[in-house]
Formats: sequence, C-alpha cells, structure tokens
Amino acid sequence: MADDEAGKSGRSFRETVTVILLSVTAVLTAWSGFEASKWGGEMSIAFSRASTQRIEASTERTRSEAARAIDLQVFSLYLEGVANENDELESFARDRFTPHFEPAFEEWLASRPLQNPDAALSPFALDAYVPPGEVEAVEADARADEYFDQALTNNQRGDDYTLVTVLFALVLFFGAFAGRFRSERASWGMVGAGGVLFLVGVGLLLSFPKIV
Repeated sequence: MADDEAGKSGRSFRETVTVILLSVTAVLTAWSGFEASKWGGEMSIAFSRASTQRIEASTERTRSEAARAIDLQVFSLYLEGVANENDELESFARDRFTPHFEPAFEEWLASRPLQNPDAALSPFALDAYVPPGEVEAVEADARADEYFDQALTNNQRGDDYTLVTVLFALVLFFGAFAGRFRSERASWGMVGAGGVLFLVGVGLLLSFPKIV
C-alpha cells in the first residue's frame, strides 16, 4: 500500500514537473518564433536599403561619367587649338572648362607637361580631378556594403532563433511522450532529456540579441 502511495506521489510530481516544463517551453517557443520573424523582417529591410543605395551609386556614377565626357570633349578642343596654334579656339575651350576640371587643368599645366617627362599624361590622371557624382557614388556603394553586411547578420540571427525554436520543439516532444511509458525511470529519462534541451535553449536564447 505504501509502495502504491509512493508510486502515485512520484508520478504526480513528475507530471507536475512535466506540465511546468511544457508550459514554459510553449511560451519560449512562441517567443523564439516571434524573434526569428522580426529578424527576418530586418533582413529584408536591410537588403532593400542596400539595393536602394546600389541604384543611387549607379545614378551618381552615370552623372560622373557624363561630366567626364563633357570635360574630355572640351579639353580635346583645347588641345586642338594648341596644336594648330589657334588662339581663338584655345581661348574658346578654356572659357568653357567646368569648375571641377579647372583646378586639375591648372595643376597639370603648372607641371609643364611638354617639357617634364614625369608630368601626368592629362589633367584627368590627377587626384585634383573629381567630377560631380564620383564621391557620391563611392559613398553610396559603401553604404550599400554596410546594409548588405547587416542583412547577412540579421539573417544569421533569424536562423539562430529558428534553431532555438527547433530545440524547444524537441522539449515539447520529450515532455509529451514522458507519460507514455510504464516505467517511471523511462518517463523521468524523457523529462530529463527535455530538461537538458530546455536549459540549452534558454542559454542560447539569453545570449542572442533581441529586437523587442
């Protein structure tokens, strides 16, 4: 009789532990799924921002190339005037140098390119020549790289929470089948296995960054 009472008491305690384990795990499973979903959303936003910055970089690069093409045409007219000793054409071209080309041209001219073999081949080869859009394109590309890296990080964080969700699902599995065994030792073994996975999942959950 005493053994029956002890057995019933043991089963009752195990069932209580199992219910608590399953209840807490169910809440944490929902929380993990929520976090995985939120990080997935952050990943999509970061990818979208990276794409926007790539488009902006492309637009700025096109503007830069157009400005460079205009400067090349005007500079070609200037060289033609110099080569043909056409002062009128040379003056015409110089008056139409763009503000961003003028400093590079003056630096190039000061280096005496006809006499100095070490002079730059053209003003376009100098650091002083920076057409509009060039700096903006580089900056937009840099921002795009940052957003892309952030998207990959967010994707990994979402995967981490998905892994924890799987661990908690295993806890629910072990807890649900704990009462299916006639042997209390086997039942406690299932509860113990679920408890170990639960602790691992909680440890991981605490170590991960959270949005909410």
